[in-house]
Amino acid sequence: MAQCALDDSERVHMRILQTIYRQLTRSRRGCPRYGTHWEELGFQGVDPGTDLRGTGMLGLMQILFFVLDSRTLLLAREIFQLSQHETQAWPSPSSLWGDLPWSSQCSEKGKNKNLSRDFFGMLNPLGLNFPFCIMSVNITRIVIQALREERLSRECNRRQQVIGVLNDLYAAAFLRLFRLWKRQCGTVADAGSFLKELELSTKKKPRQLLRSLEAYVSHSLRPSSPPSSSSQIHFTGICDPVVELEGDSRLI
Repeated sequence: MAQCALDDSERVHMRILQTIYRQLTRSRRGCPRYGTHWEELGFQGVDPGTDLRGTGMLGLMQILFFVLDSRTLLLAREIFQLSQHETQAWPSPSSLWGDLPWSSQCSEKGKNKNLSRDFFGMLNPLGLNFPFCIMSVNITRIVIQALREERLSRECNRRQQVIGVLNDLYAAAFLRLFRLWKRQCGTVADAGSFLKELELSTKKKPRQLLRSLEAYVSHSLRPSSPPSSSSQIHFTGICDPVVELEGDSRLI
């Protein structure tokens, strides 16, 4: 799945994008295939497909899992809301170049400065605390790497599944990032160090991360009062009828 690119000719791929947009923004309407609305979700440009190199469709599928699973939807929206907060101070681009780990081509001492410069240029005019979808793609990369290094074999064997473990570890890592960001009042300047901490935890303490997610879910889903039918959450299926689109109605 990580080798599969976003394909405009695949209707399901387009429905995945629409569902992610609607679940995060709580919009009842769809959106054009290209546009600045994707930057508002935390992609680097008007085409989400350009940010999926290295993770492929798995990068999108993990966001989809995050916003469709009833256990994690509220967490996803809370993280997304945090990502929209304005930062108090902006670091200089040069201070970011040596820290950002998002490029899979970066070596330990030599960083991809062009990518870091593009990343900073995307964030600064938007005034975002951090880019939700870029962070998500980087967490997917971390999870994939942990799997490839056989750091998750014990958990996969215990549960007799792989995708479920990857998705839960992704959510657990995002939860960890969320807590770090809030506790330390993080800004984009802290993103590199936070992601490095996530990578270390994912590879060395995956079970501990998963337990933290289990505890969070257990606490968050504990009902304070019987739910009413009017308060139930209705999810958007990727195979639902075509939604009404805003702006350019073509899914190119």
